[in-house]
Amino acid sequence: MKYRVLGNGLEVSALGLGCMGMSHAYGTPPDQKQMVNLLHAAVDRGVTLFDTAEAYGPFRNEELVGEALLPFKGRVIIATKFGFREGKASLGPDSHPARIREVADAALKRLKVDAIDLFYQHRVDPKVPIEEVAGTVSELIRAGKVKHFGLSEAGAKTIRKAHAVQPITALQSEYSLWWRRPEVEIIPTLRELGVGFVCFSPLGKGFLTGAMDAKTTFDRADLRNVIPRLAPEARQSNQGFVDLLEQVGKLKAATPAQIALSWLLAQQDWIVPIPGTTKLNRLDENLAALNIDLTPAELRQIDEAASTLRPEGARYPAELDMSET
Repeated sequence: MKYRVLGNGLEVSALGLGCMGMSHAYGTPPDQKQMVNLLHAAVDRGVTLFDTAEAYGPFRNEELVGEALLPFKGRVIIATKFGFREGKASLGPDSHPARIREVADAALKRLKVDAIDLFYQHRVDPKVPIEEVAGTVSELIRAGKVKHFGLSEAGAKTIRKAHAVQPITALQSEYSLWWRRPEVEIIPTLRELGVGFVCFSPLGKGFLTGAMDAKTTFDRADLRNVIPRLAPEARQSNQGFVDLLEQVGKLKAATPAQIALSWLLAQQDWIVPIPGTTKLNRLDENLAALNIDLTPAELRQIDEAASTLRPEGARYPAELDMSET
């Protein structure tokens, strides 16, 4: 396993594991015993960063991750999140100090840990000054309940304001070959401040793996049914991204997913993607991306080809997009 350092000294595996889909968002949850086995397999393969949140369920995902990783206490980094009323994204943001403290105490119990390794604000709450949020997490750090502070989908101004109160270890936001907006303001800001970047949906919610096309159907309860960028007609228009990854993959004896992850890893040495999966073969496929080195010429080729592609469809419907990025 290769390792990277986030922010002010948090060392993690160069690829983490997004755990949301193990119990939330992508249709009928898979067998939870199988997910425990998958989490154990990830640890065996050297993965040390595991991402969850109270809102994934709510609560079921934290409980799963906490129970599964209990035997590896002290060997893994578990990141979780606060920021929604009653832990439900559908009820909107809530980052009032009392709520943050409540979430921290509950997460400690569900995760079965003595301190939360990395505590993200899940989405910025426009009703609570970010300085107040950062100050509350700072208090939790001083109390020994939290080790590191993070933000998710926050804009550059918010990042700066929060960082001035409590140093941010990592920003978690979407970043991939077909969502490159973070390159405009976010990545330069993170570089300046020394903040790590944890990338969710690095494989475009599965689209960039090449495993779906315009005819693919999802479970009725699958979040992807309402993602404009994953509507059938959008998938057909966006096939060029997969074609590009397949072309480069043929040169490197790699899959589209591996090229997508390798490209991300090559952007900065403080970027850590957290692809999610519920399948062992996909876990192994993703981890093999760490052994692929794209040359400067290959990276230029990808960038030049990608610059001619325009993704079709928004990444979220307007009512679900609470990001500042």
